[in-house]
Amino acid sequence: MVFLFRSGTFREKLRIILKSTRQHARNLATFAVTYKAGMLFLRQIPSPLSSTSTIGKEGPYDAFLAGLVGGYAVFGRGHQSSVNQQIVIYVFARVVLALAKLSVQKGGVVPPALKEGVTTNAWPVFGALSWGMVMWLFRWHPESIQPSMRSSMKYM
Repeated sequence: MVFLFRSGTFREKLRIILKSTRQHARNLATFAVTYKAGMLFLRQIPSPLSSTSTIGKEGPYDAFLAGLVGGYAVFGRGHQSSVNQQIVIYVFARVVLALAKLSVQKGGVVPPALKEGVTTNAWPVFGALSWGMVMWLFRWHPESIQPSMRSSMKYM
């Protein structure tokens, strides 16, 4: 995308790509270390939700809590770079899709009679709404769109 939508020399574009790649890798590694440390820490404290001893065992909310702390520490505070925004938006989209899949599985929130319709139409509706909303935002509120996306939209 940098080569298509950014101006500058080949060397400048390559420098941007390498800097972004380094930041991406560093942030994911920092998150992984923070998450794993959180998981180890949480295993050492008793869970208030269990009547049996849970020391040394993973609790039902440990992954969520460690992810919450790691997400805040690495992606939630400080400068919101475009690399961090892309990582968080990617994760958010994957979580939404996973929750949609869970909703139509047996025992999910979608009634069995509606399961096939939801399964068949969820992706087309998601895609259509996403593109409809971004085009509306671009037309009427372009300043609200992230700069690199806005640049891509101008190019289209």
